[in-house]
Amino acid sequence: MSNILIVEDEQVIRDAVSKLLKRNGYEVATADSVEAAMENHELSDFQLLIVDIRLPGKPGTDLISLASPVPVLIMTSYASVSSAVEAMKQGAADYIAKPFDHEELLVLIEQILRQKRKERAHQALQQDVAENWPTDGMIGKSPPMQAVFQNIQKVAPTTASVLILGESGTGKELVARAIHAHSPRREAPFVAVNCAAIPENLVESELFGHVKGAYTGADQARTGLIQSADGGTLFLDEIAELPLSIQARLLRVLQDGELRRVGSEKTLHLDVRILAATNRNLQQMVDQGDFRNDLFFRLQVVELKLPALRERGDDLQLLADHLLHKTCKRLNRSDMQFSAEARESLRAYHWPGNVRELENAIERAAILSDSEQVTTAALGIPQPNAAQAETTNDHLSLEDYFRKFVLEHQDHVTETELARQLGISRKTLWQKRQRLGIPRPGQQESG
Repeated sequence: MSNILIVEDEQVIRDAVSKLLKRNGYEVATADSVEAAMENHELSDFQLLIVDIRLPGKPGTDLISLASPVPVLIMTSYASVSSAVEAMKQGAADYIAKPFDHEELLVLIEQILRQKRKERAHQALQQDVAENWPTDGMIGKSPPMQAVFQNIQKVAPTTASVLILGESGTGKELVARAIHAHSPRREAPFVAVNCAAIPENLVESELFGHVKGAYTGADQARTGLIQSADGGTLFLDEIAELPLSIQARLLRVLQDGELRRVGSEKTLHLDVRILAATNRNLQQMVDQGDFRNDLFFRLQVVELKLPALRERGDDLQLLADHLLHKTCKRLNRSDMQFSAEARESLRAYHWPGNVRELENAIERAAILSDSEQVTTAALGIPQPNAAQAETTNDHLSLEDYFRKFVLEHQDHVTETELARQLGISRKTLWQKRQRLGIPRPGQQESG
């Protein structure tokens, strides 16, 4: 839903344009001068400003720079080419001469808003290209992955919230991006947020934004990540890490499409589709009082479960070949192949870090290998002895395997190397140690 600010000193025109836009589904606010617009409104709350070029006090064109990057449509009574050209030079999105046809104004507004959505989507795409994603897309012929693909096709065209479950490194964000890419919102922004990566004291401001002076150090207003996804898709990764107080505020966005910035009494109305992901058991967290029951059910309209890499059969080798080809291309070296021994090692390993760990191992091998063949040694993955292999094949739970792996290797490698072998960050390794009660060497287990 688009919010539009009309800045016009003639009340008759101001009221007429306001009524026209409201009848056509826009939310509208008004002001009669540049000063009133600045004093009574946060310009960044709007998707478009419609401004008369001649106003009492400061000229309407002053709002072009003050509102940036919000587009400004200039109205002029004089229809002079010079005033219109000057406004466009200053950065106005377009202009319209009074008196204007209502239909002409509506078409122009929609063109400006559509162009702005495309620009936002393009910016998001450029940012995506710079990221190092595990794959260029999702690959898999195994029945579990085929079921995931089918469910993505079913849910993508809807506006339903989706809860994506799976172990760390299975590609939950790729699923979220695929849902967005196949949805009617594909031209609007896709905003991805790692909830665990935001310091707890900054979560509220980062997600919901704040107004100037909301707290010490808030020298200027800030648009939150949720509002940045207006019209598009918001992906909340590791949502289980959100504090309960933030969960309550997020619930309001899901239920009513309403958001308030920190320090503001004004309610903004947004159109945001929310996708969430976690590798934790949310139902268990609900039972323990660590996650809101109502938010859980709001998120769980549709639930997609991603299989672990070890559950995907021949997909592992398919992915490994794809990632090796992609890595060689990126490193500008000729194609490489896995040795027969390396292929056996790939199949025998448990892959607790899933696809992310697989990519890390392949990239390291491509960089360090002197020949066109990737060996087991170059992959650097731990090789189980006979006793370990028997235990690994005994269907350990992920947490049991994690505990076993950490205890077996922590005395021989650094925390950074241990996290790398697991395909997770050092922060995630630390969090898992705390949750499972696995002290670092030399530390006593608490409790």
